[in-house]
Amino acid sequence: MPLRHQPAPPTPWDSDLDQPIIAASAYVHPQCSLIGDVQLGENVIVAPNTSIRADEGAPFYIGANTNIQDGVVIHGLEQGRILGDDQKAYSVWIGHDTCITHMALIHGPAYVGNECFIGFRSTVFNAQVGYGCIVMMHALIQDVEIPAGKYVPSGAVITTQQAADRLPDAKDSDGRRPVFDHRTFSHHVVQVNQALRAGYRCSDGIACATALQNSVSSNGSSNGFRSVSQNGKTDQLQTDIVDIIRQQLRQGHHIGLEFADTRRFKVGSWQSGPTIASTHEAQVLTQVEQFVTNHPGDYVRLLSIDPRAKQRQLEKIIQKPE
Repeated sequence: MPLRHQPAPPTPWDSDLDQPIIAASAYVHPQCSLIGDVQLGENVIVAPNTSIRADEGAPFYIGANTNIQDGVVIHGLEQGRILGDDQKAYSVWIGHDTCITHMALIHGPAYVGNECFIGFRSTVFNAQVGYGCIVMMHALIQDVEIPAGKYVPSGAVITTQQAADRLPDAKDSDGRRPVFDHRTFSHHVVQVNQALRAGYRCSDGIACATALQNSVSSNGSSNGFRSVSQNGKTDQLQTDIVDIIRQQLRQGHHIGLEFADTRRFKVGSWQSGPTIASTHEAQVLTQVEQFVTNHPGDYVRLLSIDPRAKQRQLEKIIQKPE
């Protein structure tokens, strides 16, 4: 089998021999070439027969929970950099919770934002793809900036900014779901690849018990509730709750929380919790998780608040005691 990863070779433009930096929870298949200054975030999975080669343009960054599927090529030109979300220069930046699917080519300088889907055999070269974009199969994106939340159909050739600006939204502006909900599909692909990552780590003897426990937890049915057992231990937030939070944040809403013990719940008397000031997804999810952990014997209700109208847009119970 090829080496799983190796340093970049010495060249006239770079003699540092940079090594890949791989998060402990990531999984890189042995039949993958991973070369040079590449940073892989938590829970990344890199599938067989991929080539991620930061030996010319560098560095590369691949964010948490992103999947790099079979046959993907990621490379970069010696010249040209883009600005990553951390405000540093990169040859290639790929955000978190993004799918780079079979045989796609990401050639730097290139930026692919958080929660994007890049379809089979599509190419992104000298371009930026904004947050939440859906790029279908055999598309070419070159020398442009795709605005956030856009949909690129199969076979599209987007090489002028005018064409990029005319692209439709990935979902109707009024929130209606199309016949095939591409964003839900993209989230599903992320979840499937997280299960694969856990399975591969298990088969390699890495954190196998943890992988199996997480698989049972994520596949268990709780009708969207976070359940609390009698010993006070809780599961992670359910996927549909995470999706609701993401959707509300995209609409510019703030997330609030309320709680009630069994007696108060029966009479509809909820106690106020925090309204989370941050609109950064990871921070919000962390605070929601912490709040429900701190109220193991209570019902917990999630609120979505429109800050302009100062009105609640959503109320959903996300935890109930067993």
